[in-house]
Amino acid sequence: MEFQAIHDRLKSIEAPGLMGFDLPRPADKETKDKGRSGNPYVEVDPQQLVHFLGACKADPELHFEMLVDITASDPSADGDDLWVLTEIISVKHKHRLSIKSILPKAAASMPSTVPAHRASQWHERECSEMYGITFEGHPDPRHILLPDDWEGFPMRKDYVFPTEYHGISCE
Repeated sequence: MEFQAIHDRLKSIEAPGLMGFDLPRPADKETKDKGRSGNPYVEVDPQQLVHFLGACKADPELHFEMLVDITASDPSADGDDLWVLTEIISVKHKHRLSIKSILPKAAASMPSTVPAHRASQWHERECSEMYGITFEGHPDPRHILLPDDWEGFPMRKDYVFPTEYHGISCE
């Protein structure tokens, strides 16, 4: 199923939290649009993402049974938002969907997607450590990459790396 058909199906089943979509496009100097490469994606309310994923999994025409990835991105050191980027696929129907949810940096919290896909556990733990996103209801929020007493979120563009950690030089 092509992206437009997937988007149309999501609208017809009234997928929870569906807010819009964006398609790749070339730069346009007249409108000063920088353009965008990559996959088309749907934008979903982060507070509804777990319900959206459940609907995508349960619908027989979509049948997105596999979570490929959840990651995050900090598009700008000066910006106020973080992006949570999710990829799901349907092995049965051989199609995929990219999902983008936007969170404010000042309140980077959203429900865990583990109820929809158990595979999201490790992905959410990494996003939590690296970007400071809290996944409410996550079953095991322990650190997996950084020491428990590490301060800050190293993947944010405004992060200032320490010069020293427990007497060990970080330079």
